Amino acid sequence: MKIAIIAAGEMGSAIGARLRQRGADVTTSLRGRGAASAQRAQRAGMEAVDDDDALVSAADFLLSILPPVEAVPLAERLAPALARRAPGLVYVDCNAVAPETAHRVGAIAAAAGARFVDVGIIGGPPRADGHGPHLYAAGEAAGALMALGDFGLDVRLVEGGIGAASALKLSYAALTKGLSAIAIGVARAAAAGACAEALRAEFLESQPLLFQWLQRQIPTVDRKAYRWVGEMEEIARFLGPDATADMFAGAAGVYRGIATRHAAQDAAGLGFLADLFRR
Repeated sequence: MKIAIIAAGEMGSAIGARLRQRGADVTTSLRGRGAASAQRAQRAGMEAVDDDDALVSAADFLLSILPPVEAVPLAERLAPALARRAPGLVYVDCNAVAPETAHRVGAIAAAAGARFVDVGIIGGPPRADGHGPHLYAAGEAAGALMALGDFGLDVRLVEGGIGAASALKLSYAALTKGLSAIAIGVARAAAAGACAEALRAEFLESQPLLFQWLQRQIPTVDRKAYRWVGEMEEIARFLGPDATADMFAGAAGVYRGIATRHAAQDAAGLGFLADLFRR
């Protein structure tokens, strides 16, 4: 089995490592990627291929695992190489995008002669202990992706056609990452209102399970926030004219601010989170 993965981010490289460990040949492209991506690809045992034609010519599957804003541009970039390839490659969009975005990517891939699968990834990157995310797959070619189950991936089919898996992913993320954005705003307000310790004590007593979940979730936000900006924007697009869409446009702003501070290494700017959600 030959699988191309773009890109070698935290999720993509971990999936690549799992596939390699189970016997698949895994390639990637480092075009436009930094040194961190190159290091992750090397650690995962992924072969770096510079040329797009070489990347897709021998692949059975191509998995696009990127920040949402890059999903359509990647499909457009690879379309000429896909068109020059013999039919048969399965283009798998694994990005946190709205159903309409999944349809756009699918149309580009199909026009270039590839089969298309819409995938929503729910859960963290595969771990050495065997734990891994669920890959929900939709579309006429989704059944083909079940072959990756032999290489350590938990693939689950979703009825409803292209867009259904993306809708499931965004519905789940709206509840989890949306809740985290709300918690961040509340933590900031509680710090400003000098009631953070009282709020923490009340949560520990009356909502212990929710608070424990937030204690696990919040410390990971700063390094992931740059990806979640686009995800919140896609959720807002998914919700359409519903008034709750404005909430997720706001959540995108929350994560954009955190990503900016993280890029500037302004850890002090998030002190109110550390205080409220300390273990």
